[in-house]
Amino acid sequence: MQAPRELFSYRRFWAHRFGTAPFLPTSREEMDALGWDSCDVLIVTGDAYVDHPSFGMAIIGRLLEAQGFRVGIIAQPDWRDGADFAALGRPNLFVGISAGNMDSMVNRYTADRRIRSDDAYTPDGAAGRRPDRSVIVYAQRAREAFADVPIIIGGIEASLRRCAHFDYWSEKVRRSILPDSKADLLLYGNAERAIVEVAHRLAAGENVADLTDVRGTAFMAPGLRAGWIEIDSTRVDDPGCIDAHPDPYAAQLRGGGPVAAAGDAAPGSQTGVQVVRFDRHVRRADRARSVIRLPSFEQVRDDPVAYAHASRCLHLESNPGNARALVQRHGTRDVWITPPPIPLTTAELDAIYELPYRRVPHPRYGDARIPAYEMIRFSISIQRGCFGGCTFCSITEHEGRIIQNRSEDSVIREIEIIRDTVPGFTGVISDLGGPTANMYRLACRSRDIEAACRRPSCVFPQICENLRTDHTPLIGLYRRARALTGVKKVLIGSGVRYDLAVESPEYVRELAQHHVGGYLKIAPEHVEDGPLAKMMKPGVDSYYRFRQLFDKYSRQAGKEQYLIPYFIAAHPGTTDADMLALALWLKANGYRADQVQAFTPTPMATATAMYHTGRNPLRKVTRTSEIVHVPKGLRVRRLHKAFLRWHDPENWPLLRDALNRMGRAELIGSGPGCLIPARQPAGTGHRPEGARRGGSEKPFLTQHSGLPRVPAVRSRKRNKALNPGSPTGAGKRRR
Repeated sequence: MQAPRELFSYRRFWAHRFGTAPFLPTSREEMDALGWDSCDVLIVTGDAYVDHPSFGMAIIGRLLEAQGFRVGIIAQPDWRDGADFAALGRPNLFVGISAGNMDSMVNRYTADRRIRSDDAYTPDGAAGRRPDRSVIVYAQRAREAFADVPIIIGGIEASLRRCAHFDYWSEKVRRSILPDSKADLLLYGNAERAIVEVAHRLAAGENVADLTDVRGTAFMAPGLRAGWIEIDSTRVDDPGCIDAHPDPYAAQLRGGGPVAAAGDAAPGSQTGVQVVRFDRHVRRADRARSVIRLPSFEQVRDDPVAYAHASRCLHLESNPGNARALVQRHGTRDVWITPPPIPLTTAELDAIYELPYRRVPHPRYGDARIPAYEMIRFSISIQRGCFGGCTFCSITEHEGRIIQNRSEDSVIREIEIIRDTVPGFTGVISDLGGPTANMYRLACRSRDIEAACRRPSCVFPQICENLRTDHTPLIGLYRRARALTGVKKVLIGSGVRYDLAVESPEYVRELAQHHVGGYLKIAPEHVEDGPLAKMMKPGVDSYYRFRQLFDKYSRQAGKEQYLIPYFIAAHPGTTDADMLALALWLKANGYRADQVQAFTPTPMATATAMYHTGRNPLRKVTRTSEIVHVPKGLRVRRLHKAFLRWHDPENWPLLRDALNRMGRAELIGSGPGCLIPARQPAGTGHRPEGARRGGSEKPFLTQHSGLPRVPAVRSRKRNKALNPGSPTGAGKRRR
């Protein structure tokens, strides 16, 4: 793996002489005030413009500004015509497009595909300010406005649709977002390295079609490029025969000449079309010019086994230390995906988060509240990435599994900036974390082992023996942060990976005694081994160990504090019996769910492959490999959510039917061992099939034994569990 160019080592573009903009301009009037006659880059986003490092357009915009480019922001444009897209004029280099911090489909629809009534990334939470599949629509409008300007797409929506993917909202496999958007280039994952390199190379006069060697990108190409060794994906992970056609994954070479020395022509080759199989063993020196051919879009669309196989191969090639390029045929052209970007160094990450953000919404919004900003304005990101590998989450596919850390000094400087400059600060830092709260400075003991590893998770089925689990650096950061003058409290409200936390009891003590404001949300997700194995989550014993330590240290501090567990319904691998066992566990432990979350199949997630195919891509996929039980359909999903809300009388008729069908009628009655009563209270239990309960769908739980209910508020970490943030992946997720 070649060392990347340092992010801030490029010679700044000539426009740096204009200096730093108070806010990146959103109108011609603002451009005139800055003395600009044009923008070098336009960023189109589905979110309101908030100049804060938790918002993707702010990070990318300020980073490009630091490189000397003039950047304009087109926030939540009217997509029904092209006027808003042309408002700032033709950009000199390119138009960058993102749906925003959230996937536009998850942003608009619930897990049951009902339209949400609000949008946290819009002024006053107004809904309907962005189109479905925003990246595609925005790209089309930008192309209409500027026919000859390169269109570059990125962010969570584009990142997780870079190849053929199952689309839950249409219940079909869709092709890569590249041909649908007609974009010139796609940037996936942590996009800083790619966006800076692309901008400088375009500024130097290169054509966007020639930028085929930038890591963390995807593009369309007519076929195999000269000098590359093509590897059949079945040689990476052999699924056996997957359809009736001879050798369906082979490269078809028109013109008769092979493109690599290895391999033999398959029997039955037709004149002018040579079918080549390549040796599965490629020398390490050749890995940089090796590309793995995945099953084509047409194959994965028509064959669930091929889809599961392709998903497995893609996840096997996710480590930037050993990943190879991927290629997937779409009709007559290929989608090329270069290897993942090299993680940022601590110095680079520090510099990004210390760019001159104003940390408030753009003045154009006046007194309007932007709910997502209200949630994060006093929070700080200290790390990126996640090595947990949870199958329902897209953090690993987007940000990567290698933890990228900020320095302690940089975090402290940001706290001081918030204390001194952000309006409304009362002395409480609302969050200090990242995709997880406690992976700060955790890494493999050996860089060589890390670079060679192909495991999807460092903590499942157990914590890897090569993983350092010492939380001392994080404890030191917590202590230094809360000792700052003017800081009353540093809270950690959620995101704790408890199986890691119990490896460092001193961390649990520090957390419980100083950084919990009464409630700590954690995410066991389930208590049965079957569903947990499909989620790649630890067994419930880890939860018990963490709860024991948390309660012990809370008592020592004289504090009454509670764990609020998250659970998920209708996840692949979950049976009705599993949900019944969870309901009985909740009752036995005195928990009552105020709201619940049903599994949402998001693009590229491993659990989504399970949902669509009924196969388990965590193991080798074949025609006879493990079949995964998938709870599908509105009635089944309603039942699984009803088990989580076993105490709600509205759910009792559905649960009675299920318990009788399952042969568990002894759980119906008034005895202490019963789950639900036999008699239905008047006026309950008559909600029409599929009727909306109202509110958001999040698994907030409260203990019934004297503990007041937790308000049903929206959780930033819940949102970003499915939508890990910005084009740079600066998101949060729950653990």
